[in-house]
Formats: sequence, C-alpha cells, structure tokens
Amino acid sequence: MRVVVVGATGNVGTSVVRALAADDSVTSIVGVARRLPGWRVDRTDWRQADVATADLTRIFDGADAVVHLAWLFQPTRSPAVTWRANVLGSMRVFRAVAEAGVPSLVHASSVGAYSPAPKDQPVDESWPTHGWPGAAYGREKAYVERVLDVFEHDHPTVRVVRMRPGFIFQRAAATEQRRLFGGPFVPGRLVKTGRIPFVPDIPGLRMQVLHAEDAAQAYRLAVTGRARGAFNLAAEPVIGPNELAGLLGARTVRVPERMAKAVMAAGWHLRLLPAAPGLLELVLRMPIMKTDRAREVLGWTPRHSSLQALRELFDGLHDGAGMETAPLAPDKGPAGRVRELATGIGRRP
Repeated sequence: MRVVVVGATGNVGTSVVRALAADDSVTSIVGVARRLPGWRVDRTDWRQADVATADLTRIFDGADAVVHLAWLFQPTRSPAVTWRANVLGSMRVFRAVAEAGVPSLVHASSVGAYSPAPKDQPVDESWPTHGWPGAAYGREKAYVERVLDVFEHDHPTVRVVRMRPGFIFQRAAATEQRRLFGGPFVPGRLVKTGRIPFVPDIPGLRMQVLHAEDAAQAYRLAVTGRARGAFNLAAEPVIGPNELAGLLGARTVRVPERMAKAVMAAGWHLRLLPAAPGLLELVLRMPIMKTDRAREVLGWTPRHSSLQALRELFDGLHDGAGMETAPLAPDKGPAGRVRELATGIGRRP
C-alpha cells in the first residue's frame, strides 16, 4: 500500500506515520506538511505543501489511501484564517482524492463535531454532528462533516472513514498543546504532583481522552482494513475533576460555570490566553461517546488508559518535551516564550 498522510508532523500525524511504518502491508508513506521536519521514518518521503494552496492531486496520484489530519488551531483571533485552512483546505483535500482516483479516505473528525448531549447518556456514531456554534473548532469540524456527506454521495466508490476521537495526548506533544491552548504564561515547571493546589470542579467538566499511539493504531486499522463510516475513539475512564485532582495530588474546588467562563473570557480579552472562551463551553457541552463500534468493527482496543495519557501530558509539560517537527518543537525557554508573545497570543499562527 502507498499511503499519504496530510498533516504528518503534528501530535496525531507523527504517531500515525510511525504506526503505518511498522505495518508490513504498507510499502510507502508520503508525509505532507507545511514545514518539512528533521525527523525521519522508514519508508517515508516528505512533501512540503499547504492544503489551502498546493496541487494536492499530484501528491495523491498513485496513493491507495489518504489520511487527512491537517488542522490549524491558531490564530483563534482570526477565524477567517482557520476557516480557510480547515474547511476550505479539507474541501481541497477531498476534491484531490476524487481527482487522483484514491480509493480510500480517512478523515480526522472529532468529538467536537457532535451536538451537545447530557453527560450521563453516552452516544454512538449516529448522534447529530452539528457542533457547538459558540466555538470555531466545533463549527468547523461540523461543517466538514457536512462536506463529507456530499462527498460520499457524489463519490460512492471512495471508501470514507471518519474518526471521532476524544482529546489526544502524548509526552512529545505537551509543549505544542501548552502553546496552542495555555500560552506563554503557563509555568510548565509547576505542572507536577503536589504543586497545583486545586482543580476547578465545574459542572459538566467531564471529557474523554486517549493516547496518541492508540489513536494511531485505530487509523492504521482503518487504512489497511475495509471499514467505512464513523468511529468514536476514547479510553477509560472518563476524566472529570476528581480524576484530574488525583493525578495532580490536588483537591477539587467547586466553581460555577458562569465564573469559569468569565475568568477564561478575561484571560482571552487581556491577551493572556490563546484559547477562545467558546472552547470551554464546547468542552462542557460535548457528549460522552460509546466506543463499541471501533472495538467490534475495527478490532481496536486502546493499550493505554486515559489516566496514563494524561500523566504523559503532565510529565511532558513539566519537562518541556517535544520532537523534531515544527508543531512539536520542545520548549525553548524564555526566548521561545518571547516568540510566542510576538504572535499576539492567538492573533497570528
């Protein structure tokens, strides 16, 4: 098999490339990224391309499958920029798949594409995917789901798989996620057991998590198998304030939703945080997913618990971990934080 991975240098992309490279049925991999990495993997060639502008059909020519992972989280203060990359870029990827005659497309959707649901009633893949309108991430993921509906209707011979994972963590992506969501003022050295005094207990703060290696194995199974349709991906247990407090050796403090949203909005407007306030609302409203279909149809079982994935994240934050790709570059100390400040904390990529 020849597999093209679009967005191959990020948190999920690096893990997917490694998983595919370890599979004997995959003979060659093409990693597509806006910035070429120093990282090298067996049987993998790299192509520098931006999904919003590049000739993707030429890159996809001769591929047996395309895995579409590319997604721009920043700049959150310029939603037209993320829309162009995420929505219009995805449309260009799907169009190129059809033009190049690629038989299989595996797309990275998200739990964030789902419509709100009560947290005590887990949902399967049939739950509506209209997102949460107050968050750009949810709007864009939901819109791309509608684009895929049309694509599948117009190209019934293409096998389409939609992955809808929870939050994906690993040690090497900790610094990237701190940059994207926490910003330069988050003191990574303090993210350690016993150093954080409390975890806010916000109503609705329950979410699902999985390790990047486990997500990558699900993608590998989707690429090399014959499955179609959507798959929820998450590990156990569901993470709430008590689980977070247990990992950090902290206590929980009840915080009303209105207060939590006001604090996040203040940090956003004062340019202390790169993550927009709507992201918290999205997390509080997104459903808890059933993962039975991934286990039964894909044959997928996560090897790491959600607690192990979070522990790696916290350890990576403390150590400033990363790897040799632009998105996953490790913490570069004060000089790196100054460069982050120069982006306007969410104003520029």
